Amino acid sequence: MRWTGGRRGSGMRGTRDADGTADTPEAPDAPKAPDAPNTAGGNDAAVGAAAPSAVNDQRSRRIWIEIAIVLGLSLGASAVYSIVSLLNSLTRDTPLSSQTTTLNQSLSPRPLFDLTYQLLGILFDLVPVVLALYLLWLPGRSALSRLGIDRRRPGWDVGSGVVLAALIGIPGLGLYLAARSLGFSLTVVPTALDAYWWTVPVLVLSALRAALVEEVIVVGYLFTRLRELGWGPWPVIAASALLRGSYHLYQGFGGFVGNVVMGLVFGWFYHRFGRTTPLIVAHWILDIASFCGYAIAVALLPGLFPPAS
Repeated sequence: MRWTGGRRGSGMRGTRDADGTADTPEAPDAPKAPDAPNTAGGNDAAVGAAAPSAVNDQRSRRIWIEIAIVLGLSLGASAVYSIVSLLNSLTRDTPLSSQTTTLNQSLSPRPLFDLTYQLLGILFDLVPVVLALYLLWLPGRSALSRLGIDRRRPGWDVGSGVVLAALIGIPGLGLYLAARSLGFSLTVVPTALDAYWWTVPVLVLSALRAALVEEVIVVGYLFTRLRELGWGPWPVIAASALLRGSYHLYQGFGGFVGNVVMGLVFGWFYHRFGRTTPLIVAHWILDIASFCGYAIAVALLPGLFPPAS
């Protein structure tokens, strides 16, 4: 912080000769009559009071810029693409319920290169997670411990994650089916990968990728930064939930509503317990059940679950 106070004289002034050498100091000035009351001190106090406010404003701007960068590299960009995708679907002649969207698609007809592309996609999608954790790192305290991603309570974390997965997954499936039957959602195909030896492991890693990206950034990181900006608990929870719903709009309105509800539950849980690990566990379980369950159903019952074209 830059000091804004005025200069203070010493009462002794030195003079110099023409050659630049110092001369004998002059005597102090003679006493003068008292001046008018000095108000400089009051001005200094006003400046000093304004300085913390200026610093806080600057820090707030930096935090907002940081949030924009992190989201622009991750789920904020996904939200924009998702909104455009929904508009594209709504302006088609085909009803939403007759349209499909595929979550895990093949990236090459050649199995080895398909596997390579899948693994590279998972790896680079995790870079924003690393960035968010790096930005939250504090001297003497890692970002992982700040967000409750550690091994202090493994049993409680896993158990809570399982309960959250059941609490979200079962009603969520019913909401999806209802929204689709009402024409508010697209048909979501969890995977269109061919059946290779690596299909299930890649789907498990893809589910972990989604869990880490969403829960670390949308909950852990965003909650921390919005709290630093002075937001209250429920505005933070609502903002996080709306962001979660927005990047699922490509699935239709049912996907938006279901994920907003999920975001409210997860947000309350994080506000109450301050741990991200159970959310990661719950999200991972939900996506494994969706991705791998669908892939297994396609392989065992191709007549009931035809693979996406």
